[in-house]
Amino acid sequence: MSNKKTLDISETNNIKKEDDKIENIQDSIIKNTEKNNIENKNSIENIQEQNSLYQLRIFELENKIKNYEYNLRDLKLRSQAEIENIRRRSQLDIEKIYKFSLEKFINELLPVIDSLEKAAEISSENTTIEKSIIEGIQLTLKSLLNTIKKFGINIINEINIPFNPSKHQAMSIIESNEIKDNYIIKVMQKGYTLNDRLLRPAMVIIAKKKNNIN
Repeated sequence: MSNKKTLDISETNNIKKEDDKIENIQDSIIKNTEKNNIENKNSIENIQEQNSLYQLRIFELENKIKNYEYNLRDLKLRSQAEIENIRRRSQLDIEKIYKFSLEKFINELLPVIDSLEKAAEISSENTTIEKSIIEGIQLTLKSLLNTIKKFGINIINEINIPFNPSKHQAMSIIESNEIKDNYIIKVMQKGYTLNDRLLRPAMVIIAKKKNNIN
């Protein structure tokens, strides 16, 4: 009987020990689980924080890229505009040089044209000059005038039109009731324009109405 009682006590102690072990293991598991949960929570928070930083960095980089693209487009447009301005200025400079050179040349040529016109006029009135010489002078003059017209030269030689101070210079005034007042009666010397720019005004005689006094 005594042995059985002793055995029961021993078994009870063993069971208690096992229960304690199990309880310790459970406590350990709970503690480890809580610890892991805390660590996992911290890790998740760290990851979320890091992710937020990454997102912010990505946003900053995207904005920088957009700014670079905008600046690049702006620089491209500015460069294209500057190139076009340079091209246009160069073209204008070339045209100015061409017009200036042509204007200078035509101004040097005008006295020659005047001389040929005077020679043609005199020779046509002089019966002693051979017809071939007269025709040669007239042909040379005609050829020269046709040539300068190709370069934008226009002749101011009209009569019976109103006097225009921008292209006419009055040499004298003649009273007349046959022609309208301030109209051109005669052109003494032809005028010339180059691309609508006056090279030399035409020297003209203009009409003025007579004052009829009874």
